Amino acid sequence: MVRANIKYIIKIAMLCVIAAALNRFLSLFAVFELKIPLFIDTIFTAAVTFTTGLIPGLVTALLTWVLGFVGTYEPSPFLICSIAEVFLVWLLKPSIQLKLKRTINDRTFAENISVLARLMLLYIAASITVSVLGGIVDYVYFTVLPHFKAHISAEDIYKAGLLESRYPILIMNILSRLPVNLVDRFIVIFGGYFISLAISKWVFPSKKN
Repeated sequence: MVRANIKYIIKIAMLCVIAAALNRFLSLFAVFELKIPLFIDTIFTAAVTFTTGLIPGLVTALLTWVLGFVGTYEPSPFLICSIAEVFLVWLLKPSIQLKLKRTINDRTFAENISVLARLMLLYIAASITVSVLGGIVDYVYFTVLPHFKAHISAEDIYKAGLLESRYPILIMNILSRLPVNLVDRFIVIFGGYFISLAISKWVFPSKKN
């Protein structure tokens, strides 16, 4: 039993490290190679949280942040958004019993609808939460303190279009993130969920997937 527990902990630790590395790689690849300015560096964090729960998800989020800091030497203030998303996934994810079934076709129609409904709820909650938190963090970090923003990000395109509206800066920060997060949270939540189906077969090999 002790050996099995140690083996499981090592496996989860490896999963967190690999997921963080994949988060960083996917983020850089999307921005610099595909030229897609989306915040998708949490897709594997979501997958880990779907599969193994809150603590591994938080560890993956922190490791992803550390890798970003090592690569840029700039401590990103948006870690709080990743942490909030981990909590949302943990609280609103479909039940583990449904997730560990072998394929979608093995579920009943009602079970598939239940999973889809939970994922849609999670997607909407994540889009709103990350937009609000991201806007607040952006406002405090770059306007109140202030820090220099070294590069243009996706929401800045929409923020420029809101300048003539004369909204307060905080409101513009939040509103400009909504169009972006409606796209990238869909990728993160649904992509993370389907990745978790594959991960669960490795993490829980003794279960009948």
